[in-house]
Amino acid sequence: MISEIGHFALALAVMVALLQAALPLIGAAKGNRALMELAVPTALAQALLVLIAFLALMYAFVTSDFSVEAVAHYSHTTKPLLYKISGVWGNHEGSMLLWALILALFGGSVAFFGKNLPLVLKARALGVQGLLGVSFLLFILFTSNPFQRLFPAWPNGNDLNPLLQDPGLAFHPPLLYGGYVGFSVAFSFAIAALIGGKVDAAWARWVRPWTLAAWVMLTLGIALGSYWAYYELGWGGWWFWDPVENASLMPWLVGTALLHSSIVVEKRNALRAWTILLAILTFSLSLLGTFLVRSGVLTSVHAFAVDPARGIFILAILILVIGGSLALFAWRAPSLKGGGLFAPVSREGALLINNVLLTAAAGMVLVGTLYPLVLESLNAGKISVGAPYFNMTFGVPMIPLLLLVPFGPILAWKRGDALGAVQRLYVAAGLAVLVLLVTLALTFDGPWLAALGIGLASWLMVGAIWEWAERVRLFRVPLAQSWRRIRGLSASAYGATFGHFGVGLTVLGIVGMTAWRTEIITVLELGESRELAGFTVTLKSVEDLAGYNYDGESGIFEVSKGRMTQNLQSEHRIYRVTGQPTTEVGLRTTPLGDLYVVLGDPQENSERPAWVARMYYNPLVSWIWLGALVMAFGGGLSLFDRRFRVGAPQKARAKTVPEAQGVSA
Repeated sequence: MISEIGHFALALAVMVALLQAALPLIGAAKGNRALMELAVPTALAQALLVLIAFLALMYAFVTSDFSVEAVAHYSHTTKPLLYKISGVWGNHEGSMLLWALILALFGGSVAFFGKNLPLVLKARALGVQGLLGVSFLLFILFTSNPFQRLFPAWPNGNDLNPLLQDPGLAFHPPLLYGGYVGFSVAFSFAIAALIGGKVDAAWARWVRPWTLAAWVMLTLGIALGSYWAYYELGWGGWWFWDPVENASLMPWLVGTALLHSSIVVEKRNALRAWTILLAILTFSLSLLGTFLVRSGVLTSVHAFAVDPARGIFILAILILVIGGSLALFAWRAPSLKGGGLFAPVSREGALLINNVLLTAAAGMVLVGTLYPLVLESLNAGKISVGAPYFNMTFGVPMIPLLLLVPFGPILAWKRGDALGAVQRLYVAAGLAVLVLLVTLALTFDGPWLAALGIGLASWLMVGAIWEWAERVRLFRVPLAQSWRRIRGLSASAYGATFGHFGVGLTVLGIVGMTAWRTEIITVLELGESRELAGFTVTLKSVEDLAGYNYDGESGIFEVSKGRMTQNLQSEHRIYRVTGQPTTEVGLRTTPLGDLYVVLGDPQENSERPAWVARMYYNPLVSWIWLGALVMAFGGGLSLFDRRFRVGAPQKARAKTVPEAQGVSA
């Protein structure tokens, strides 16, 4: 009965979403206030109905209702409660319902918190959100019904993919979807602005907090997924340029450009058309990622859908949303020209270069991801585009971008002083060069490019701190005056400092992991040892393992270095229901690096009991994820900026509705 309530709520949500899509847009076109005001209650009602449907599906998973097909295929009675809950989105049907829920919640949040929005803009934006809701809710109902009944009901379920039975994967999809779908708000505001033909500082101020929230969630989602792959898959790496990883990286890159571009619109009323285009592209790349992952085009633990009808439906949504929005942009963008002028050397110019390089990097990732799929679809053969392509092409725009990051906040608006900016950053540059030279001295035998990378990371981190010190005039004015400046500095300024510092931390981790990583793949008998990066690793014991829904072997490795001795446990699991093996790695994490050990398969032909063991030493790798956390913290801190709470001032109350001349009751 609960599942039928969820199914009914989902069907009702489609009808409410249709009203949300149609009536406010018609009202905005005709100047009818009553129709426009329906945007808020319909958006809230849609969010409530989709939430009811989602909770009904969650109830079916928690209670192991195997008469529901999705529960039967992706759950089991022996699963812990956490994985029963995460199983809701660990399958295609539930994951798409989660997508629709987050989309509806974002629309409802705009309706609830957007009291200071102009009525026409809010009606149009929520109308576009309603159109998006209609498309995905219809997709769920017609091709991916999560409440499909199974008769007769199974006595037990088929279990969830063991790779997804992990705390990291329990929280990774909701965060990632929060980022993907959160960009829909920027998209909806962009379409609303194109329809109305008006983009100004107030529009940018309304868009930025939603974009920031989505960017923070996407940053956390990517970082959590990367860390999960690192410790769960047993490959010892943190990024593999897998198409699924690329699908999340592309909207992150363009979303980062959108965040910086919206600052220019807010401060200088410039780059208006470009910012609108970035908003469209960011959400379009989020939709493209959904198509790649959920249509079955890619072979991945994420690709749950194998029905061609689903892929065609998502492709139709892609064509309508992306094609329609770009066509509208081509038609209406000329009316958005103009705005504040600025010199090439200025903060606007630096942010524009930032945008160009970020979008170029995203474009190169897009080409490398889609090119093999296009060739295969044309029956032109199968190729794989691997790390060498991505490392080379991605680095071309990113290295100059990172070099220029500290200069942007130092330059003045409209017309900057390049020589003055260099002089103000001379201390940061000197410290970065010093770190580079010390690194070269410590690693004289190479790799030499790694020293340049460490110097670049230092430049970013010291540059971020130095820019903050310049803002508060630290050691240039009396401390009391600097303290007043520190207290008066906006949350956005602190957010930018943390964000840029976090980028430096991540670069530091990437360089250390890439340049100085060492590994051994060997066979160990009990009591046998190997040397790795100054550590002595000894296989002490291997015992049988029996878990809640798996069996396997557990190996204890003794790690010693000097006076330090520590035991690391690595498990080789085989899940009873599916028979699928997984690996749990043994990790010793320190600020300088991770020692990473993996127990492999037993060697049956050996005279004495022996097992394959993979051991890695990954220098500075934890700084990659710490940097991502610092970046996300900076973005979250910026959300507390007072400007986002008070909104843009209006000259008069009547101006709340820009087209008020034709508005009727």
